[in-house]
Amino acid sequence: MNAISLGFILTTLAGLSTMIGSILIFIYKKNNKILIASLAFAAGVMICVSLTDLIPESIHLFQTVFFKVPAILICLIGMSIGLLISMFLDKKLPNLEYNKLYKVGIISMLAIIMHNIPEGIATFLTTTENTKLGLSLAIAITLHNIPEGISISIPIYYATKNKKKALLYTFISGISEPLGALLAFVFLSKIVNNLFMGFLYAIIAGIMIQIAIYELLSTSFSYKHKKLTFLFFIIGILFMYLSHVLF
Repeated sequence: MNAISLGFILTTLAGLSTMIGSILIFIYKKNNKILIASLAFAAGVMICVSLTDLIPESIHLFQTVFFKVPAILICLIGMSIGLLISMFLDKKLPNLEYNKLYKVGIISMLAIIMHNIPEGIATFLTTTENTKLGLSLAIAITLHNIPEGISISIPIYYATKNKKKALLYTFISGISEPLGALLAFVFLSKIVNNLFMGFLYAIIAGIMIQIAIYELLSTSFSYKHKKLTFLFFIIGILFMYLSHVLF
């Protein structure tokens, strides 16, 4: 098997691991504890991914071109743009005729699609250059894609009680990962540079932080089980942190 084929296989498997997070919709209960825990857990994952992965990687990429202080400032500008994009989407989506949980699921799906595409690009390009490193990266991405699937499928299912719709939206977000690989193969392999990827990671970090705090956490807290929310928020952070340490 050549490196290009392996790159597509790894990005596809990593992307579709998002579907594993949808398993929880098949153990739905009438109480809201699964929903509360899932939202808080997903928020913890998104915060941790942003702080320990996206932001440091963005700054590192900028530092290949600029000194440290300008690199940090440019990263902050990118994050601010991401925050504004997410806030804009947040204001536009309530015009849809759906409840808050549905909106949380849709916003999470859009953010994760934006996150998965550059992940797919990175995984594909890494695999074609270094197969062993590409495999390690794919495993790490698989681990954090699972709770990302939770952040889409659980709100969508609780809002609509429609398993097919929850699975479909989660699948759409997951398939965006191999889409990133395809873009890298067809268009971007000779165009993508450190500035482009650094700015993209910064924007995605801003979007994810806004969603984690203002959508996932705030919705979890609205169900008045603060201890459960705090507990699973911390578990989400620890889960993501350990996946970084192990892989």
